[in-house]
Amino acid sequence: MDTRNDTILITGGGSGIGKAMAEALHARGAKVIIAGRRQAALDAVAAANPGMATAVLDVENPDDITAFAARVIADHPDLNVLINNAGIMVVEQEIDLPVAEQIIAINLLGTIRLTAALLPHLKSKASATVVTVSSGLAFVPLAATPTYSATKAAIHSWSQALRHQLRETSVRVIEWAPPAVATDLMPGHADNPASMPLADFTAESLALFEAGHDEIMVERVKFLSEAEKRGEYAQVFAALNGGH
Repeated sequence: MDTRNDTILITGGGSGIGKAMAEALHARGAKVIIAGRRQAALDAVAAANPGMATAVLDVENPDDITAFAARVIADHPDLNVLINNAGIMVVEQEIDLPVAEQIIAINLLGTIRLTAALLPHLKSKASATVVTVSSGLAFVPLAATPTYSATKAAIHSWSQALRHQLRETSVRVIEWAPPAVATDLMPGHADNPASMPLADFTAESLALFEAGHDEIMVERVKFLSEAEKRGEYAQVFAALNGGH
């Protein structure tokens, strides 16, 4: 990514890591468009970052994605980077089917649908990037959030396959796998001392993006992402899930 010259769309840009990365990229000189469901939240971010653009999008709604893609291409024809950051994380007691289906629709299908809608445009650019957002939980699941963990594992697999399919095009596929970060993604995350400070996570991630890595994994996430490679999967699973 050429962060100083790219035109970047970030879903889920009104809060959390999406907002922090949008502000960091904007400060670098990139043209940034933040998208999300709540216009008020987007407007607040844009007001604090003059020149940042906004666009309302519900990634759970396939029809909205189709209309949004056409609109954002028309409004921002230089768009060459998509960061699929929108997502939800919900605790589930055993199987809660409506909740599970919503998580899949947003985290997994939303990423696939929006990428599909924008890919022809991105392939027309001399250099373009699709960023997917998985998680350390793609590699070792959190038992309290089974569907979230499963969607992130799927995103990891899908990213690897799509990267291979697009290897001879102008589009790079980058997977961004955060650890627990001090945001409001889940109740308690923002105040949990075990969560990585948001500013530290953003700075380390941005440096990895600019260094040209295909997988953006800060040091804090490697406890999870490299557990199997270290031969410690069972121990890490137990540590993550209370030893049960």
